[in-house]
Amino acid sequence: MAESNFIDYVKICCRSGKGGAGFVHFHREKFVDKGGPDGGDGGRGGHIIVRGSKNTWTLLHLKYRKHVIAEAGGKGEKKLSSGSNGSDVILDVPIGTIIKDAESGEVQFEVTEDGQEKIIAPGGRGGKGNAFFKSSTNQSPRNAQPGEPGRNEWKIFELKLLADVGLVGFPNAGKSSLLSVVSAAKPEIANYPFTTLVPNLGIVKYRSHRSFVMADIPGIIEGAHAGKGLGVRFLRHIERNSVLLFLVPCDATDVVKEYKILVNELKLYNPELLKKERILGISKCDLMDDELMREFIKDMKKKFKEKKVPVIYFSSHTNAGLVELKDALWKAITG
Repeated sequence: MAESNFIDYVKICCRSGKGGAGFVHFHREKFVDKGGPDGGDGGRGGHIIVRGSKNTWTLLHLKYRKHVIAEAGGKGEKKLSSGSNGSDVILDVPIGTIIKDAESGEVQFEVTEDGQEKIIAPGGRGGKGNAFFKSSTNQSPRNAQPGEPGRNEWKIFELKLLADVGLVGFPNAGKSSLLSVVSAAKPEIANYPFTTLVPNLGIVKYRSHRSFVMADIPGIIEGAHAGKGLGVRFLRHIERNSVLLFLVPCDATDVVKEYKILVNELKLYNPELLKKERILGISKCDLMDDELMREFIKDMKKKFKEKKVPVIYFSSHTNAGLVELKDALWKAITG
């Protein structure tokens, strides 16, 4: 996904169609001077509908579409003919999109499947024609209903990437490098912070023709939950990942401390994230020779106290430890 093409947040005014008016008419034909009422009902106004699409990866196509307007319903006609329904507007969105009311912030719908549809702004109902009001005491009603107005509401569309594994780490921790060597994804890689400005997805091939999806989330910094750095803009993508792979480079000043800061940022953003399966990956291990690596692993066993969190040492440069890392990830994904 190119940086300029990845859009995960849009705000749109959704205006559904007005219902058509009912019709006032009386049956007239040769030899029938005073026929009964035969005015038809108005048609329904067009809906605004969202639809999940597995072929859509971004909200780019909605970025400049600030107003979405559905067609009004047609008015009723004579001979009990109902007006035509207004055409619906269908907005295809990526799987993982949530739709919120812009005013209240309430989540109204969450797209989780391909082809899943939801009316987010229903069209107005058509008005009843005068035939509807005929009764034993009112044989010739001369009134009909106007159509119901449509809705005019602002909606927020937010995309949360669906992936099996989410990479969590400080900027320049080696997340993009890992994704580039275990999948066909080609994220931008450079030796400075915030190289990754948009999430990247990659399909990781595993044994026996199996695979899983990995997401490279832009780097977190301390205070990200409060909006620092790239802030919560990308933290939300982590919510949809089944397994969280924490990456800390072996040349970090204090590996365990960095890991704890990352965990704390997730906790402050959403405590539910800590219920997900976690793996700690120590990256850039090619920077150490064998002797230093043995001492480093020995030291980690003393300092790192989370027994349920596997620790994998690897290098994206030499591919050392990548098989063990994929094995650990697959085990965590499949339970």
